[in-house]
Amino acid sequence: MRYLIFCFFAISILINGYSQGVPSLVTPAEQRLQAVEQRKKLRDNSLVKHLPFTNIGPSVQSGRVVDMAVHPEDPTQFYVAYASGGLWYTNNNGTTFNPLFDQQDVMTLGAVAVDWKSNTVWVGTGEVNSSRSSYAGLGVYRSTDGGKTWQHRGLPESHHIGRIIIHPTNPNTVWVAVLGHLYSPNAERGIYKTTNGGESWEKTLFVNNDAGGIEMVVDPMNPEHLYAATWERTRRAWDFTEAGNGSGIYESTDSGSTWSLISGPKSGFPSGEGAGRIGLAMGYQGRTPILYASIDNYNRRPKETDEEEGLTKDALRSMSKTDFAKLPEKQLQGYLRQNGFPKEYNTKKIQQMVAHGEITPLTLVEYTESANSLLFDTEVVGLEVYRMVNNSKKWSKTHDDYIDGVYYSYGYYFGVIKVSPRDANRIYIMGVPVIRSDDGGTTWQGINGANVHSDHHALWISPDRDGHIILGNDGGINISYDDGENWIKCNHPPLGQFYYVAVDMAKPYKVYGGLQDNGVWMGDHTYEPSTRWQQSGQYPYEMIMGGDGMQVAIDTRDNATVYTGFQFGNYFRLNTQTEDRAYITPKHDLGERPYRWNWQTPIHLSEHNPDILYMGSNFMHRSLNQGKDFTIISPDLTHGGQKGDVPYGTLSAIHESPLRFGLLYAGSDDGRVHVSKDGGYQWKDISKGLPSDMWVSRVQASKHQEGRVYLSLNGYRWDNWNAMLFRSDDYGKTWEIIGRDLPQEPINVVKEDPEVEGMIYVGTDHGAYLSLDNGATFHAFLEGLAGAPVHDIVIHPRDKDIIIGTHGRSLYRASARELQALTNEVLAEAVHLFKIDNQRRGRSWGRDSWSRDNSPSINLPVYASNTGTAQVSIQAEDGPILNTYEVSLEKGLQYATYDFTYGKDAWPAYRQYLEKNLEKDESLPDMEPADDGKYYLLPGKYKVIFKMNDQTSEQGFELK
Repeated sequence: MRYLIFCFFAISILINGYSQGVPSLVTPAEQRLQAVEQRKKLRDNSLVKHLPFTNIGPSVQSGRVVDMAVHPEDPTQFYVAYASGGLWYTNNNGTTFNPLFDQQDVMTLGAVAVDWKSNTVWVGTGEVNSSRSSYAGLGVYRSTDGGKTWQHRGLPESHHIGRIIIHPTNPNTVWVAVLGHLYSPNAERGIYKTTNGGESWEKTLFVNNDAGGIEMVVDPMNPEHLYAATWERTRRAWDFTEAGNGSGIYESTDSGSTWSLISGPKSGFPSGEGAGRIGLAMGYQGRTPILYASIDNYNRRPKETDEEEGLTKDALRSMSKTDFAKLPEKQLQGYLRQNGFPKEYNTKKIQQMVAHGEITPLTLVEYTESANSLLFDTEVVGLEVYRMVNNSKKWSKTHDDYIDGVYYSYGYYFGVIKVSPRDANRIYIMGVPVIRSDDGGTTWQGINGANVHSDHHALWISPDRDGHIILGNDGGINISYDDGENWIKCNHPPLGQFYYVAVDMAKPYKVYGGLQDNGVWMGDHTYEPSTRWQQSGQYPYEMIMGGDGMQVAIDTRDNATVYTGFQFGNYFRLNTQTEDRAYITPKHDLGERPYRWNWQTPIHLSEHNPDILYMGSNFMHRSLNQGKDFTIISPDLTHGGQKGDVPYGTLSAIHESPLRFGLLYAGSDDGRVHVSKDGGYQWKDISKGLPSDMWVSRVQASKHQEGRVYLSLNGYRWDNWNAMLFRSDDYGKTWEIIGRDLPQEPINVVKEDPEVEGMIYVGTDHGAYLSLDNGATFHAFLEGLAGAPVHDIVIHPRDKDIIIGTHGRSLYRASARELQALTNEVLAEAVHLFKIDNQRRGRSWGRDSWSRDNSPSINLPVYASNTGTAQVSIQAEDGPILNTYEVSLEKGLQYATYDFTYGKDAWPAYRQYLEKNLEKDESLPDMEPADDGKYYLLPGKYKVIFKMNDQTSEQGFELK
């Protein structure tokens, strides 16, 4: 009750506590820790916690690595920290990995460090790459048994941790680089130190409320001597300032107790407003220490003195009509092609429009200018590498020219530099791609391989063997023994970061989904983890689109026409059988500003006519002919956007009612929700009564009541973790808060069950939940599920499976059939056995085998209204009881098992029954045990009977 009162109070503040579009409620760590306790409570009391989920991959593309810790004496042992996939350990050189952090308070990680002598593992939660899906952590955790058990060791307000260093001779002394909040200022940033194993912490370096610790290195010759880098950055939903005055390099000579700045205007190292993310690496040339520092220099490049080739935007900005008329046709043609102008705007037409005063040369610039262009067209200095020799406090740049093609304008996503412990002139930079210098940074070469992802974040270099390196990137782990000439890819764990999931109606049906960093994939839902594909050459999933994979819609008339795409609204219609594809994203007209497309642009294929496709920019677009042409059917449904380098003021969720064609809903990233009841002719703002400015993560029209609609809002981009879930029964005229017992964690998706009214599913940043009473109360899914962010949930309408798409642990599948059968009548029964599928008897049951386990079993879905013991009986249909045993049941849905055996003493009655049912010319086999000594049922019809508290429930099945 105390928690529910707190939640109601928090939501009340949320709804009323905003002014002028600026939230006044950043969720404190105390509330987030309370949410952890509520999550545990919902799991403990859940009626569906034993619904077994199976991971159905894919794994081959892996996921984003942020850090690793490798055993210095046995590099076949190492730990890998993933951005949102938890902590994994291998002791066989990456052949297989075991997860170690699946059910902790938070799964998103930023750093890992190990004291191998004592088997102590430290992790810092919350990655520092500051991307759109860089989830915040809850501080530092320690395990003293190699990751089997964990203890929270403080710093819950840190959010994002860049590095952990354990003192090499005193493992109770630990230093932590805390970057701090991503979307709000906070004072709990900087460098922290503990001397008592995390019992208490001292903040020894603080710069300002926007600058935190991003990197640290310790002098390999003197553990009291450390260097640290700070990074000032401010991110908002509409803008990311990647650099600032607080970025700098500091030195400590007293074990991190005090620090002095060794960068700055007089040091030779870049400083000021353009100083971005900094990486540090230290090595020795003989006995001479060398400190390397990489920086994302966000200062603008000086104008080239030589005239640039081709027509530039800068030239067009101030060009007169007269000068424009003199432009060579080839120059204008090149500009139009490079900037993606539609084909109808050819050079002749453009020249005529300018000549007649319909447009100006500036119009050709404005046509291309969006938040994307501000981000990607920015000519910043980019990656630079500096070095300081022998603690001179003076920095020199290692190279003369720009190091292009590594950081671009988004170096904030990278920032790691490493130096070989065997050769201080051999250094590596993590970016797009990974590059290496063998001459102290003067020249560089790329070492990406064909089986290596392009985005890199972590590297280990062997102190004992030249060329042996382990690389962590957005595609997992790669190992090389020849310094990057050739690579092994270690992609056993399923670590996909899915944004969206869809299913088709093929048999067997396929699952589709878009992933961060790794494109769009499709595969059979029957996937089982196996390395068999390496022998057959047929991986069960196939990539059908590159880039950052986004939403998917399938035309189930042919199960081959698919609409999907990549970031910022770049969508295609493709055919998975013929491999035909067409770009379908609508273009604005010349003279108009570009449409604003969300990173994850929403699309929706009409259930009433699958030729009709909806897309959301800041407008609602509708195509009546499979995306060949689009029409805008709405005004701007946002607050109009804000200036910045991130598209904002975009639609983030759209849906059409399954019950009524043209009943449309649209939600935006700036908190507006609209409804149209007439196919887009008129729109009504239905945001009244909702928290302002919150990202609409999902709007879902009901399949059971025409006026009913569900809505989830997400405050992640305000560092606000309140769970915001609403339902309206009057088309959004009024809203009711639901899910009051949900943990206070951001909600990414709400879905309604297609069969059962009042059954709804919710996915949050920490799990998935089910409500059986239209949102009044919720139950947590648990068995088989890791605690990764859940971004999408789909119920297959024919096969009655539930598919959960996680952002960090790929896809999970479970049966929804029993969930849909949890009626009020069933919930009132002492015991209820659900339908059992028919089974096939295997010829190899119980036989000895070198290659596989031949012990059969079947899951028996059963519900119990209270915890207790049930008697299970297996009976031949209209015949004798063949087996009886007891099972312990918990309150709720669960799956007991049966191994298809009968007792030896049941054979006489069983034989008599079988003889009576023999067909003509059939003979009865002898009763002989299998190789494992057990007696297995013969083909026939059987009943399973559960008895509990003097009540029984039974179901039949056939063994074929």
